[in-house]
Amino acid sequence: MKIYVISKKKSLVFCIAILLVIIGTIIYCNYDTTNVWKEETNEPIRNVDSNVKKMAFTCNVDWGTEEIPGILDILEKEHIHITFFVTGKWAKKNPDMLKLMDMKGHEIGNHGYSHKMHSKISRNENHSEIKKTEDEIVKVINKKPIYFAPPSGDHNKMTIQVASELGYKVILWSVDTVDWKKGSTKEVIINRVMKKEHKGAILLMHPKPATIEALPEIVAKIQGEGIKICTVSELIED
Repeated sequence: MKIYVISKKKSLVFCIAILLVIIGTIIYCNYDTTNVWKEETNEPIRNVDSNVKKMAFTCNVDWGTEEIPGILDILEKEHIHITFFVTGKWAKKNPDMLKLMDMKGHEIGNHGYSHKMHSKISRNENHSEIKKTEDEIVKVINKKPIYFAPPSGDHNKMTIQVASELGYKVILWSVDTVDWKKGSTKEVIINRVMKKEHKGAILLMHPKPATIEALPEIVAKIQGEGIKICTVSELIED
């Protein structure tokens, strides 16, 4: 009887030990997996802390040069530097304009080579679109971009992984002018921008005539809120 009681206690201790090992293993595995998942996810940046009194302006460029001098003039007059995301095919056709953007102190970002939807193409095509654009930009201004803005904001996890492997952070936006859309007049664009949160935000625009008309007033209103307009780098560094 005495031997039976001892065996029962040993069995209980053994079961508890096994249970603790199982629980410890589960906790360790979950902890490790969570860390790996965070690193691999590397979510796109749409904005930063809303306490930051800065707002990054970005301009995606995939066509023409007609409106860009007007944008550059307005920015120069206001002593503002922004981030221009250019496609590789545009950079190849317009090296002088790209040099001018860089010379005036603006940041140049990568917008893919031929404006493809990156969630719809293969890993190799994602790599090629980003790398070919990088090569064209480096060829002209001798600087490697560090930010990638996928065309139309279209992306998936693979896009983010490829961009990260090539040394890029993926940038989206929190304030959209939607200036490419039919009916986007100066007043419509200003209203779209002003109804959004500006502190820590990233604004997206394009080189469109209505954008040039709206830009001085947008700049004045945002600066009137005590917010500095800046490049993506300057916003993220804060």
